[in-house]
Amino acid sequence: MVTPPEISKQVEELRRDLDRHNHLYYVLDQPEISDAEYDRLFSELKDLEEEYPGLQSPDSPTQRVGAEPLAAFTQVRHPLPMLSLANARNELELEDWHHRIIKLLTDAGQKPEDAGQEAENDLLKTDNIAFVVEPKIDGLAISLIYENGSLARGSTRGNGEVGEDVTNNLRTIHAIPLALRLEPGELPPAVVEVRGEIYLPLAAFQRYNEERAAAGEPTFANPRNAAAGSVRQLDPRIAARRPLSIWCYQVGYSEGLELESHSQALDWMISHGFKVNPLVERYADFTAVIDACRGWEERRSELDYDIDGAVVKIDSYAMHDALGVVGRDPRWAVAFKFAPSTAVTHLLKIGVNVGRTGALNPYAVMEPVEVGGVTVSQATLHNEEDINRKDIREGDWVVIQRAGDVIPQVVSPVIQKRTGAEQEFRLPDLCPSCGSHTVRPEGEVVVRCPNRSCPSQIVESIKHFVSKGAMDVDGVGERLVERLFSLGFLKNMADLYTLKPEELIGLETSSSVNQQGTTVSHRLQEKSVANIFNALDDSRKRPFHRVLFALGIRHVGSINAQLLVSSFHSVDALMTASPEEISQVEGIGPIIAEAVRDYFAEPHNLETVERLRRAGLQFEVDAGEAAAPKPLAGKTFVLTGTLSSLGRAEAKEKIEALGGKVSGSVGKGTDFVVAGENPGSKLAKAVKLEKQILSEEEFLATITS
Repeated sequence: MVTPPEISKQVEELRRDLDRHNHLYYVLDQPEISDAEYDRLFSELKDLEEEYPGLQSPDSPTQRVGAEPLAAFTQVRHPLPMLSLANARNELELEDWHHRIIKLLTDAGQKPEDAGQEAENDLLKTDNIAFVVEPKIDGLAISLIYENGSLARGSTRGNGEVGEDVTNNLRTIHAIPLALRLEPGELPPAVVEVRGEIYLPLAAFQRYNEERAAAGEPTFANPRNAAAGSVRQLDPRIAARRPLSIWCYQVGYSEGLELESHSQALDWMISHGFKVNPLVERYADFTAVIDACRGWEERRSELDYDIDGAVVKIDSYAMHDALGVVGRDPRWAVAFKFAPSTAVTHLLKIGVNVGRTGALNPYAVMEPVEVGGVTVSQATLHNEEDINRKDIREGDWVVIQRAGDVIPQVVSPVIQKRTGAEQEFRLPDLCPSCGSHTVRPEGEVVVRCPNRSCPSQIVESIKHFVSKGAMDVDGVGERLVERLFSLGFLKNMADLYTLKPEELIGLETSSSVNQQGTTVSHRLQEKSVANIFNALDDSRKRPFHRVLFALGIRHVGSINAQLLVSSFHSVDALMTASPEEISQVEGIGPIIAEAVRDYFAEPHNLETVERLRRAGLQFEVDAGEAAAPKPLAGKTFVLTGTLSSLGRAEAKEKIEALGGKVSGSVGKGTDFVVAGENPGSKLAKAVKLEKQILSEEEFLATITS
């Protein structure tokens, strides 16, 4: 069939548009069109290619859906070996690596000079040395070969010399370009190899394991295994259904491409359509390299992908050649390893505690296991519905996930380890704290204890009251609250303000066993007690919206408390308002309005408010504060990194006092991103979305002007 020229042109334009939108969505995270519009363009191209088979091309976006299953993978030899990396497990080992390469480069740069040696020696001078630090993605290493600009082959690392041809599977991953993005008139290199790491985002990994557990299929222990299992499927259609992505980190073998450094290679990959981590940095000072490695370890909890370390590479290719390889490890690179953030352990039982609103909260009691550098024996299980959806049973072996300071959570059971003795879980019909019959409110997934006098609810409400963001009573921690409640000193949050120093001095708060096996009691000393009473005095100065939040009214978080206070300037005005009046506050819906009404309808809550008022807490907005202008009204801030002059909580409080809001993530509605020291991935996203970024100095000027 002869293809009309206008059809050929239309197909070329559609492919160009779809490639561009794929790049914007999967690589730059900056989509310009809706999914529906993308689907319309895709269908139009697919229909034309089916009508005119002569126009079909392996570079077309329509070819990502997955080919027919293979009988087996073909073995392929890499044009250059895919080397492994030596590990540095602490800063001392990282510094030892640095000293070694400095000595080797110094020796290499002192060769007797001949006609061409002087220029080469200059390239090896250690005062010219620079490093590139990038995340070590915990995924599946792969090699992509492009011939004359088109993807010709993709393979796994294998043993470093020989891997498996998984081209058809890799073609289904939208973040991998099927052809190089070239400028008009630019000729592609004859051959270029790009190396990367295939990974599964953490949220996708959790959903994937849940789906497999629900279907009775074996689950994966970590995102890396899930990614590898997806790529090494003989049926590419299976890989096509899984949300795999890639971070490209290196140019390997090439013909017709001249590069002098690793940073040049990264820039070349970015400009030609490859997904390179935007947080990769180049450093000329090794102290900054160490700080960057620690920064990656601290920010790993902000990432939606698993990293198991940071990779440090010398930037100069001339230095790479001079340093060479020892065994299978290049001397010019090292991996600074972190503790793994996932682990497998035995779930011994599912316990239940009762929260301040009466919710029964299940948690996992496990055999202790090290994950994320910390030994854990308990983990979050959310609620009964979540447990059933993941099919988690008492006695299961389970996958635990932890990143940074995040509370560990159970991701999924390891189905293949089941013996048949595991027990399905159901929340108890009686409250484990007070014995009351539990209830399941209509429309809620939680089970609650309806007894407002339930000891656990009282203790948890006091813990919330003294917490940071609420009354922030420094020195009164969870253990002390539990101890004072058990002794009868605290029966209500208002009792905090009737405590007497003599009741606390010498009070045993905990005990431990020393190395000699003797039990040692830990008691409150006079200085600690004095600090507690100073903190209680300071809490009397907290503004009304903090007090309202501290009361623990259901659904009223810190932001909602501010919204309510902005319209109701006193607790008297709020407690006499109808649900209809409350729900008229912008951002406050009928559910919150009913919760506020229900709270103030309880006599014992009214008594608590009056006792706290008599204790000197703020239950109205200062007249000057109410009349003060709100220069940040309608503005949303995101905080990232460490602020040296004030804590994040204080910065948040100042923004909110001026009418602004603080969000935990960067999005379209973000107005300003405040970047402190060692900012996380939020900064990179802010740059992508072209949001206004404030330094700490600029931020301080904004809130004090």
